[in-house]
Parts: sequence; C-alpha cells; structure tokens
Amino acid sequence: MKTFITAVCTWLVMTAAIAQTPTKGKVRGLVIDPTQKPSEFVTILLVKAKDSTLVKGVITNDKGQYDFDNVADGGYRVATSLVGFKKVYSEPFVIDAANPEVQVKTLTMVEEAKSLNEVKVVAKKPFIEQEIDRTVVNVENSIVASGSTALEVLEKAPGVTIDRQNDNIQLKGKAGVIVMIDGKQTYLSGQEVANLLKNTPSDNIEKIEIITNPSSKYDAAGNVGIINIRMKKNKNFGTNGTAIAGVGYGRYEKANASLNLNHRVGKINAFGNYSYFHNRRFQENSLDRVIPYNGKITYFDQSSFRPNRFDGHTFRTGVDYFINKKSTIGVLATGFINDWRQDNGINNSIIRNELGQITLKPTTDVSVKNKWSNLTGNLNYKYDFDGKGRELTTDLDYSRFNGDSYNNLSTTYTNANDSIVQPTAKVRNDMPSTIEIWAFKSDYVHPSKIGKWETGVKTSFVNSDNNLTYEDYVDGRWVFNAKQSNQFKYTENINAAYVNFAGKLNSKTSIQAGLRLENTQSRGNSVTLNKIVDRNYTNLFPTMFISRQIDTNNVLNLSFSRRIDRPNYQNLNPFRFYLDPYTYQQGNPYLKPQFTNSFQLTHVYKGKFSTTLGYSRTTDVIVNEVPGQIAEENITYVTTDNLATQNNVNLTASFPVAVTKWWNMQNNIGVNYNQYDSPYLGAQYNVSFVSYNIYTSQNFVMPKGFSAEIAGWYNSKNLYGFYEAKQMGAFSIGVQKTLMNRKATLKLNVNDPFWLNKFEGRAVYQDINFRVRARWESRIARLTFTYRFGNQNVKAARQRSTSTEAERNRAGGGNN
Repeated sequence: MKTFITAVCTWLVMTAAIAQTPTKGKVRGLVIDPTQKPSEFVTILLVKAKDSTLVKGVITNDKGQYDFDNVADGGYRVATSLVGFKKVYSEPFVIDAANPEVQVKTLTMVEEAKSLNEVKVVAKKPFIEQEIDRTVVNVENSIVASGSTALEVLEKAPGVTIDRQNDNIQLKGKAGVIVMIDGKQTYLSGQEVANLLKNTPSDNIEKIEIITNPSSKYDAAGNVGIINIRMKKNKNFGTNGTAIAGVGYGRYEKANASLNLNHRVGKINAFGNYSYFHNRRFQENSLDRVIPYNGKITYFDQSSFRPNRFDGHTFRTGVDYFINKKSTIGVLATGFINDWRQDNGINNSIIRNELGQITLKPTTDVSVKNKWSNLTGNLNYKYDFDGKGRELTTDLDYSRFNGDSYNNLSTTYTNANDSIVQPTAKVRNDMPSTIEIWAFKSDYVHPSKIGKWETGVKTSFVNSDNNLTYEDYVDGRWVFNAKQSNQFKYTENINAAYVNFAGKLNSKTSIQAGLRLENTQSRGNSVTLNKIVDRNYTNLFPTMFISRQIDTNNVLNLSFSRRIDRPNYQNLNPFRFYLDPYTYQQGNPYLKPQFTNSFQLTHVYKGKFSTTLGYSRTTDVIVNEVPGQIAEENITYVTTDNLATQNNVNLTASFPVAVTKWWNMQNNIGVNYNQYDSPYLGAQYNVSFVSYNIYTSQNFVMPKGFSAEIAGWYNSKNLYGFYEAKQMGAFSIGVQKTLMNRKATLKLNVNDPFWLNKFEGRAVYQDINFRVRARWESRIARLTFTYRFGNQNVKAARQRSTSTEAERNRAGGGNN
C-alpha cells in the first residue's frame, strides 16, 4: 500500500508540474457592438477552419475581450454567438511553432435582420450558459452537430468526464450520476447509457443540462447530480440498434450480452432492450471477536469462504405515439429476473477461553438461494400548449416485486482434537416476499415574463408482505420453529405537492426557490410477534439557489436544501439472515427516516475548474451494520439503526489537465470531516474523523483508432458508523480500438491487476470489540465488443422517469 501511495503522490506531483508548463497556443481578440462599444458576455466559439468543428467555447469579459489558452497546432476561426445578433466569423488563422499567439481582428456584432412583412427573430442561445441550479450546454447549431455524437458533445460539458474504457459518466469526479433524456430517467446502467449516447447524433440534441442540486420538482429522497439531455423534434425514420457482448475472468468466469433496438415509422416510435449478465465470484471474510461476560473473556475467531453465482436478465420495451405536434402518449414496460445463489459456503470458527485454550470448533456449511423479479408498467402523456415551454406531463405506474430467499445451515461441533462433541445442528428458512407499488404524478411548467414557474403533485401506495418460515432438523425430520418464524407486512402512502420558481435579479445574479410538501403514512405489522408500528408525518422541503457571475471566468453558486431518506423495505423487516449460529444480520421495524439540511458553496473557474465547500447536518441518521452482542451466548449481530445526529463538512476540488492534444488528465481530491453524536447501548457515542480521497485518470488517444486509460484511487482511513476502516486503494488499465468505420469498438480492461483492494475495519464500543477483514474478486480482466447498426439518424426512444422511481429504489434488486 505504501508503494501505491508513493505512486499516486508522484503522479499528482507530475500532474501539477505539467499543469504549470507554459501553453504553446494562445488566441486573443476583442468584440464590439454596432455602436463601437465593448460587448460583454458574448459567447465566442473556437472552431476548426476546415470543417467548423467546435474546439472550445468562452465568454467575453466586461471589456469585450476573450482569450483561448493551450490551443493545439492547426487552422482555426472564431465565431460570435448572442441572442438577437447574427453569427460573425473571423478570418482563418494558423497556430504553429512560428505563430504560437494570434491576435484576432476585432469582430463587430451585427443585429439580426427582421422581415418587413413578418417580424420573426430566430435567435440562437450561447453555447454555454450558467443558470441558477444548473449549467446548460446549448448544442443546437450546425457547428457543434457536425460529425459528432451525443457522447462526444457531453465530453465538452463543464465538470463532465467520460471513462472511455469502462463507459462510466462522472459529474465532478463522482460516479452514479442520474442520466435523463427529455426529463425522463433512462433506468439503464452507466455502460448502457454511454452506448445509447454513442448511437445518438448530436444533430438530434437541443441542449444538455447539468443539474448539481435538484430543485423541489424532484422527489425529496436523496440528493444526487443529474445530466439531462434535451432532444430536438425528430423527423427521421427507420431502425437502429446496438449489440454488445463481453467476457471476463478473475478467479471465475463472467459474461454479458445486450441488444438494443429502436424503430420509428409515421407517428409511432417503438423500442426495446434486453440484457443478460452472468457473474461467478467469491468473498473471503475473517471476524475476530473479544467477548467479555461475568468477569471472563472469550476469544472468537471466524473465517469464511463464500463462492456465489449471479445470473440476471433485464428488459425494457415500449411505444410512443405522437398524436400531433402538441400531444404524445406512451406506454413502457420494464423488468428484471435475478437469481443469486451461494453454494458450498463454509464458515470455520475457533472459540478460546481467556487462557487461550480451544473450547469449541464449530464449522458451518451454508447454502443460500435468492430469486428476485420485477415488472413495472407505465402509461404517460405529454401536452405542449404553445411550443414555448408551457407543458403538462402525467405518469401512471404499477410495479410488482416477487422474491424468495432460501437459507440452509448445517453446523458440526468439534473439540481441539477435531472430535465431534455435539450432534450436527441443521436449520433452514424460506422467505417468500412481494412488494406492490402504485403511483401517479403530474407536472406543469409555465414560463412568464419574470421567470419560470413549475408545480406538480404525486401520490404513491406501497404494500409489502414477507412471510418467513423457520425450521429445525430434529430426529430425522424438519420441525416448524414458531419462535423464529415471522410474517411482516408493510404499507405506505406518500402524497406530495411542490411549487418552484426560477428567475433573474439582474444580468449577473439569478435565483431559484422551491417548496415541496410530503405527507407519509406507514404501518409496519409484525403479524407473528403482534407488533405494529404506525407513523404519520408531514414535512416541508425547501430549496434555495443563488448564482452570481463575478466576471468572465468566475462564477459563485450558493445553495440550500432539505432532504429525506426513508428506510428501504427489507431493512424494516425483522427477519434474521444467519452466517452461522453465532453470527447474523437482523432488520429493524422501528427504523425512522433521516432528514438532512445541506449548504453548498461552489466556485467555478473557466467552466471546468471547480471547488466546492459543503456542510450538512443529518438527524436520525440511518446507519447500516450497527453491531450488537448477546455475550452470554457468544452471539454477535448487526442491524440497521438510527443515530441522533451526524455533522459533515466536505471540501472537493476537480481540476482537469490537457497535457497534450493526445493526453488528458482528470484529477479529483476530497476531504471530509464526519462527526457522530448519539446515545447508544447505555452510553454516548461521540466520535469525529477526518478522511480524504484521491482519484486520477490518464486518457491517451493513439493513432489508428486506439485509445488507452490508466486510473487510480486512494481512500485514507475512514469512519463508517461504528467502524474505523483502514486505507484502501487500487488502479485499473484499459485499451480500446475502434473498428468497422467507427461502428464497432473492442475494449480490453484489467481492474485491480495487483489485487490491492481489500477492507479492514474495527469496531470498539462498550463491550463490543471485534475486527473485520474482507477480500473479494476485484482483480478481473474483461473483453467487450460493441457494434452499432442501422440508421443512426433515428431519434432514441422518448425516455421518462416513472412515478415509482423513488419507491422502486428502496425495494432493492435481490443481488446480495
């Protein structure tokens, strides 16, 4: 690990040194208005002279000046872009060793001509706009669209990076970004989204919205970044698709395949996607415990090896019908079938007394099967009132999850001499479960002279039923255990309404404010135990954003939001999942939702260098893997519980570096301060911790369609609830080749080649004292082939976020 840390530090030092190297190419110029005064806030586009392909975009300062740094050798022109004015181009010029700096001749803005017979001004927006809660990249012009794909355009967006080897999209260095198309979530994996965007010509895109702080329009649950791609009206017809096939190997084999099809004819657009994923893997765990009881100490050492296999099928299909220019109706069906099973798992334990003498050696063979399926149906409608942004959208959804979890344990007890001292204990349990979700939502958008108003409503109903049957093997037959068995039912109804406003105070300052009201009624009924938990609570969730354009290069954004995170349905179930007779995981029907108030101040320099300072305070913090102990029985368990408060202060910085035209770096550094304060197990748990993380990637574009990437990450010691975790880190390498006139790609990727990634943690609190170590199959080589076929000018299917989105995320996927 020290070698890894040294390598990372050396890498960052090299990055910093390269970043300070003087740039070779510079382009400067001045823009004036028709009255010969300097024109501020004009978008200036640097384009290639031969084909007008976009290279970079900047905005003039208050003196009408602009400049481009680090411009590669080649021939260029610059062009102006401003609402109400014609686009003005400069004369072509060349950047090379003989001409490293170019002063472009002053450009004079020209007002858009108006017809005398019909006053109609068609204006194009600037390429990059900074709005109150988002950055907007306006793609709708022929310069950007020429020869590009949606993915290539997205790479030009500030704060967005694309991992070309793994097809992961990151926003300000963070993965897990929600990607939406036309305001509707795709429900695809990161790789599937990237492949979808590779199939979408930039000619079909109007703009890309990068939303770092979701407004009150979005569900109050969670707080993640969103990339929303707005499509143009499409008039192309035909069929297109993408086929993907991949294989991988670590200790065991992996395979994946998918087929995506889209067909449009007349007013009908039909689409479908099917994916299959197979993954055999393993996990090794060790758990060392020190258990005090009645003045004595017991030492409990446990090691386990758990091979498992996952097979997953997902599908998505639907039809959009364009009734007329204003109305569109659509139906959508999505689902999955997941099968996860663990065969031949084994847990070896050694129990010693305080003198270190072995008193017992339990060995448990474990067999687990977990099947989980989902089917979701969506009916949606969109009405565009006037083509000027005033629209009404509605969604009606039904989603059903079916699961069956089966667990079989057989434990043999031996002494220090490996002689059997107790009869073999066999237990098994079976838990069929169902979750049904009904939801409806409707949103209305109304632009006005002073700004844009948004309002909407949503209602959802959830019914969950889990029936656990527990059996012991006694005298040659299985006997029902009423004490361990339990039926748990959960119902929930959430009703929400919101209003949101966005406008400008002046030319440099924008505001956005919103308020969301959510009422939650829930009942958790442990039928067998005769325990009922009823809850009924109503909460307000305000959001506020202020943005200030200080000058051409600097923008400050200040935001506040209040959010809620509700427990997922399985964490509420009191069911116990046993690793062996001495170790289990248990749900908690008394879990409460957690609430978070967040403040964030972000400084953006030149649209790509960003620094963010954030503070959040969370009450009733939902913490997973909270340890507990039954000392007299040598039993240790974990559950999910609420702690009183958590305070978090974070500082993040993202700085991309273009070393050469073929070598680009992306670097992200984060520092976090976490503090927990809560009563627990009869004492006050008050602990604080400072941690940091580093991510860096090197992307290389090589001749003949080859590209490569090296990426590494490092996390310092950290605190996760009650666990103090040691440092972790790893890196990956990959190479890619485009084939068949760029319709196909072949990628070879090796993740964690030296098997550095592992987890080590320790929990010490009251009478709890144990250490955990875990390793898994992180060293994997993968080969993936992607082929795109058909008419690539067909617009991708109209995507939407269904009204059960937040509720379905809490149901899980059955992949343990």
